[in-house]
Amino acid sequence: MTQDSGNAPKRAHRRFRPVYLILLIPVFAALWTPFYNRVEPSIAGVPFFYWYQLLWVPLSAIVLFFIYRTEPRDKGRE
Repeated sequence: MTQDSGNAPKRAHRRFRPVYLILLIPVFAALWTPFYNRVEPSIAGVPFFYWYQLLWVPLSAIVLFFIYRTEPRDKGRE
């Protein structure tokens, strides 16, 4: 079976951009368990271990939004 490349839509080649390295911050912040594996300081009785993890949920969303906004848009795509 042969594939007709003339009818296939062309995919845009995505380059690596240094701004993508910012995405590593939430990954390492959440995976570096020895940093946040403790009880103090607690906020409203919630141990640091829990509120630190929950804090990274909105922070990760902010980082992703920043990356999304810096991503160039392909104006000619339909």
